[in-house]
Amino acid sequence: MPAASPEPHPGRPGEQPHERYERYVALGDSQTEGLGDGDDATGLRGWADRLAEQLARHHPGLQYANLAVRGRLAGQVRAGQLAPALALRPDLATVVAGVNDLLRPRFDADEVAGHLEAAFAALTAQGARVATVTFPDVSRITPLARPLAPRVTALNQRIREAAHRHGVAVAETAHHPVVTDPRLWSPDRLHASPLGHARIAAAVAQALALPGSDASWTNPLPPVPPVTRSQAVAEELRWAAGFLGPWVLRRVRGRSSGTDRTAKRPRLLPV
Repeated sequence: MPAASPEPHPGRPGEQPHERYERYVALGDSQTEGLGDGDDATGLRGWADRLAEQLARHHPGLQYANLAVRGRLAGQVRAGQLAPALALRPDLATVVAGVNDLLRPRFDADEVAGHLEAAFAALTAQGARVATVTFPDVSRITPLARPLAPRVTALNQRIREAAHRHGVAVAETAHHPVVTDPRLWSPDRLHASPLGHARIAAAVAQALALPGSDASWTNPLPPVPPVTRSQAVAEELRWAAGFLGPWVLRRVRGRSSGTDRTAKRPRLLPV
């Protein structure tokens, strides 16, 4: 039986409470697909899967689809995932994209946010509760990415504005120092580690005010011994050779990590 239509909420414009979630659909790129949490051989988990598992504990019978595909730009998420998501008629959806756009030479924060807002508008107009996230300062994860910091700031601000216009819940990961702790990131520094995916799931759960959620995901990890300058330089060189170089080579060849990839969970299935 379909979920009951939500009643209007007196809070933010477009905000709608749901007593029960029956269909959760995740849209996005590699982070939502789950890269960094498992692998293609054993299966990817990722923050959206983790969030679905938490939802299912409180909403028995929850069905979940994950339409995310690695390498997708925000415009590609809108073009390739929005219509299938709407066809699944979710009462909860997450839309997280934009990092791949940040890495491109021609980046337009207004254009990227416009694609995200189109998804926010369409999903909320259909009655879904929608959540998204802001992004951390990538220069604190990868010093070589320092020129990207103003782009992240610009995109985050536009995401907040678009989310406010449509009553979309925002997990403000950008505000908390722990999100740039290296232990929350996989060796490629582009994707969260299993611990990082767990923290993202907890952040989104808190933004949605799910039962049992709280701000503990913002707590710092135990301290580790500092690295020397020579160790830091050596680590940067290893990262550049192992991950940055292959990424640049794919760009030169006009290929994406998501070339020939499809969604891992295109249909609603029980969690």
